[in-house]
Amino acid sequence: MSPPRHPGRVAVTESVEIADPRTESEPFGWTGFFRTQGLHAVWDYELLRLEAWAARNPPLLLVARSGGEIIAGACVLVCRLWPRSSYVLAPQRRGLSMSSLSPLWAEVAQPWLSGFPGVVFGEGVDDGAKAEVLRRFERALVRRLGMRTAGVLYRSVDAALAAVLDGRGRLVRQVDTVSVLRNTFADQDDWVSGLSKSRRASLRRSLRAVQRHVESGRVVVRSGSARQDLPGGEVAALLNRHRAELGIPVSDTRSPLSGLYFDVFLRRSDVNTLTYHDSEGRLLAINTWLEHPRCLVKQHWASLSVADGGLRDLLFDSYLRAVRHMISTGVRELSAGRRPHEIKHELGFTPRPVYGVAVPRPVMGR
Repeated sequence: MSPPRHPGRVAVTESVEIADPRTESEPFGWTGFFRTQGLHAVWDYELLRLEAWAARNPPLLLVARSGGEIIAGACVLVCRLWPRSSYVLAPQRRGLSMSSLSPLWAEVAQPWLSGFPGVVFGEGVDDGAKAEVLRRFERALVRRLGMRTAGVLYRSVDAALAAVLDGRGRLVRQVDTVSVLRNTFADQDDWVSGLSKSRRASLRRSLRAVQRHVESGRVVVRSGSARQDLPGGEVAALLNRHRAELGIPVSDTRSPLSGLYFDVFLRRSDVNTLTYHDSEGRLLAINTWLEHPRCLVKQHWASLSVADGGLRDLLFDSYLRAVRHMISTGVRELSAGRRPHEIKHELGFTPRPVYGVAVPRPVMGR
């Protein structure tokens, strides 16, 4: 890739601000930017605050302004080799622990929005302006984090943003794909009919099995936004247990989410929650969908294992319901995140490449 050279309109970046959601106020105008740009729920500053207080590597919010208006924002995790506990120490000077001598690195990422970058831009910001904003963000991070900063890693950027980030001394690699289903269907039967014969048969068997459980009263299925009936602690426990059972990669810098986070998150009108309970009210599985006019995101999924009383067919039922919701609301596409790719491909999702960009300290801001 070569550095972008675009002669179009470039918004001049006048200032960059950094806010630690745990200790600093929301940047002026962020709520307006959030609404105008139609960002997914996880960009809300209150949610960033709740996430930061429970995170081992807490996020910062960076904003760039032009003419006083916000033109870009970035969610940046401040990562440390130590401590390796689940949660960070209490914030000290400017939200950072100054006692540790271990190196720091920054990850530009939205940790709970799989396959999406941790940076967003306003309308009319061309590639030249994006390059300027990102270099200014990098210089601001060096000033904030100090000489212990080893570099910055951009996660899950698309090909266009990877080209903007490319340059001398920067490492750009495709690291994975994100599974996306374009909304080209008249109804759910139209979607199912486009799958392979074997997948159609197995999917229909799974859906019939779930329907039998529902009709017998063994399983209760509920779906809706702004759910008031779900205890955040119960949801957090199931999701964190599910992650632990799958195995958390060493490269995963996220911490467990808290019950308090979900007490707020699940009540939002732009978060749709699908739940499966047994006849005694025990939570068997949960799936959250982030509402959006262009891209519905099939986000958190967790279920009890069969050995612990869960049901093996609920995952496929959740895909049917998500596709049905996409079709009924007219959303352009459904994003189901990254792995497992095989299952998603068999359900008609297509892979979209995502890139990682590593920027060592000597070239940050250049």
